[in-house]
Amino acid sequence: MLEKELVIIGGGPAGYAAGLYAARADINSVLIERGMPGGQAAATEWIENYPGFPGGIGGIELAMKMDEQARSFGLEVTMTDVSKLELQGSEFIVFTGQETIKTKTVIVASGSKPQFLGVEGEGKFHGRGVSYCATCDGAFFRDKTVAVVGGGDAAVEEALFLTKFAAKVYIIHRRGELRATKLIQKRAMANDKIAFLWHSVVDDILGDSKVESIRIKDVRTDELSTIPVDGVFIYVGTRANSELIKDLVEMDSRGYILANEKMQTSVPGLYVAGDVRQKSLRQVVTAVADGAIAAMEVEKYLASLEE
Repeated sequence: MLEKELVIIGGGPAGYAAGLYAARADINSVLIERGMPGGQAAATEWIENYPGFPGGIGGIELAMKMDEQARSFGLEVTMTDVSKLELQGSEFIVFTGQETIKTKTVIVASGSKPQFLGVEGEGKFHGRGVSYCATCDGAFFRDKTVAVVGGGDAAVEEALFLTKFAAKVYIIHRRGELRATKLIQKRAMANDKIAFLWHSVVDDILGDSKVESIRIKDVRTDELSTIPVDGVFIYVGTRANSELIKDLVEMDSRGYILANEKMQTSVPGLYVAGDVRQKSLRQVVTAVADGAIAAMEVEKYLASLEE
């Protein structure tokens, strides 16, 4: 069994920031990421609000720079999945697809995942016109008509990105105004390819072998109408990727883990950082702050064990 002082679960901005600070503090650590480095940041085409990049930076490029920087300080990174996390006495056992690791501390930085609409056709057409990542799938809809569901920053930013490919983009929102920041709203309002369907929700996603149309409902009148579309991109919120520790820590109704300002959970030695934590703002800048704090608290905790 491999032994570590710290295991970091998740390779998004929070995980890499934690790994960077842990490596610089000479903590014997490993970061475990099951997919591509960067988490949801890597699925964002362009990030304009991360300090230090006046012209913005691509999500994938930023993720790769974080990976490179953390590794340059000696952080060990393993690409595999964590299947189980157990608390044994005062230590943790991390089960992965490759090995079993005993560790004194864990930082969970597993991020979040898209919230489903829960309507007919959503599951049936997932990957056949229904998507939760415009950056991943936008190019498949060149010269086609698509719908984006949601009114927050993510929805409107991805709608703008889709205009690079699609001939027309509908933004469907249950309210009469967007929740996105004013700058992003202005860009969307000024884009001729974007049309808004206010006070509306998706009632059904229709088609044969792929998405062909959507049925929407006016929330004020319950009136139904059908709109031909080739794709549906859904951005109606997120849920925490916290299943791994749901029986260990306290969390809210959406699975977000409760932690204090030191990133400490209800279990000594178990810390949390980034989008998986209950917090008011989920951005790259807050994720890296969480990761840095968590790593420094791990250093203090490990020192206390030796006293």
